[in-house]
Amino acid sequence: MLTAGFYLVVSGMIIGLTLWLCLSGRQRALQSATVSASHVTVTRSDVSPGFFAGEETTAKGSSSDLTSSTPDEKAVKHQDDDFVRVRDYIPDIEVELMYATDRNFTGQVIYEFSDAWLRYGTVKKLAKAQEKLKEQGMRIKIWDAFRPVSAQFKLWKVYPHARYVSNPNKGFSSHSRGNTVDVTLVDDEGNEVTMPTGFDSFSRLADRNYSDVKDKTAVANVRLLEKTMSRCGFKPYSGEWWHFSDRTVYEVAKDYVPE
Repeated sequence: MLTAGFYLVVSGMIIGLTLWLCLSGRQRALQSATVSASHVTVTRSDVSPGFFAGEETTAKGSSSDLTSSTPDEKAVKHQDDDFVRVRDYIPDIEVELMYATDRNFTGQVIYEFSDAWLRYGTVKKLAKAQEKLKEQGMRIKIWDAFRPVSAQFKLWKVYPHARYVSNPNKGFSSHSRGNTVDVTLVDDEGNEVTMPTGFDSFSRLADRNYSDVKDKTAVANVRLLEKTMSRCGFKPYSGEWWHFSDRTVYEVAKDYVPE
């Protein structure tokens, strides 16, 4: 027969075991919580500098997004008919505006600015042509781009021949629309490559019938230029191998003069 003392001993053992189990469970729970917390704790070395204390992150479109932007994604968003400076969007393009010097067929300075300006939509197409030509070891050089209406009157006064100079009294040069360029090719070092003629050559060799051009290298170069520009959205003028107009037509900018 079991005595009261025996029951007391057993009860004590059960209570002790219960307390031990409770304490052990609590300790394991605390350890688990500590481990979980360690997995979500962050320091400044773990995240970008903009993560803390009211700083904006690039995920919200901060200015750091713009440093890696392509030319088409600059801070200022342009419409296609906006005028822009070409080298702001095609930095490795060569520019030598012949009418900003006296090294042209008139022997006179026709306009005062020395940077090439075009419609933004035209610049985007020109940038594509530049990239394609760079794959061939060539780059574009601009001889003329946007030409103010006042400059066209100067050219007509010096050389009133409609085959080579648009008569501003009857209409306007496509250069005054901001969608036309006179260009040639240069090599990786910026040297002009061989072409059928120089700029503003009023000879039959300047047209796009290359059958009379004896220099095969010149023919290969000019055909490369023509093919590339055409594929990128430009229409070549038949009378001048260097002259290309964007197939998108813009209004004549009668009052616009670049900076």
